[in-house]
Amino acid sequence: MTDLSQLKTGLAQLGLTKSLVIAHASLKAFGPIEGGADTMLAALLDSVRGVIMPTFTYKTMLNPEIGPPKNGMIYGSETDLNKMAEAFYPAMPADKIMGRVPEVLRTHPKAKRSMHPIQSFAGIRADAILNTQTIYNPLAPIGSLADQDGWVVLLGVDHRVNTSIHYAEKLGGQLQFIRWALVQDRVVECPGFPGDSEGFEAIAPAVEKYTRRVQIGNALVQAVHLKSLIKAVLDQLKENPFALLCQRPDCERCTAVRWS
Repeated sequence: MTDLSQLKTGLAQLGLTKSLVIAHASLKAFGPIEGGADTMLAALLDSVRGVIMPTFTYKTMLNPEIGPPKNGMIYGSETDLNKMAEAFYPAMPADKIMGRVPEVLRTHPKAKRSMHPIQSFAGIRADAILNTQTIYNPLAPIGSLADQDGWVVLLGVDHRVNTSIHYAEKLGGQLQFIRWALVQDRVVECPGFPGDSEGFEAIAPAVEKYTRRVQIGNALVQAVHLKSLIKAVLDQLKENPFALLCQRPDCERCTAVRWS
């Protein structure tokens, strides 16, 4: 079983004690951890200057009957889900698909959370970064993090969950989408919704020289320099705009990008 000391020792090898990071984590990848997600967060906080994590809330989303073309969705296809949609509120739990660690971060007494009804972030010692997010620019915190020479930390996960690649896609002119979210007694339009991420592992060779690695328990932990990652994605998209798209024929967002 992996304990706090082992996690801290491993993370220290990444050399990020003076850095701000965006982190993504899978507890399952590590095998048993004494104290679970709380221990993981404690080790991470001890190893970096500040951290943000996505705390996205997809249960707020609605599927309208009609909408703009090339928007990566089939309108009117989620009637049952629309009935179950919940209005966003500041203490809404992060979607379970995000994993356990972001929710533990969100509920930490020192944490702050941005207020985007679909794509919120939570963080500790990163208030200024979180404050850059707007309804029109949901991924702005990633740009702010890059400006401060931040890093992406992948804890037992790969680039398929690397939200920062979505930010780089936007900078590269990749098609972005519109989604709609329930907020109290109204519906709000949320532009800047990103594409699919299933093809993102294709960026790994291009960022190899900007990546630090350490094995902790059963998991591989990677730290990728954020500015270098963004540049690598932009270079790759310039060479091939479809390089990071998935190959599933039923993926509505990747299909929309190909036809844009």
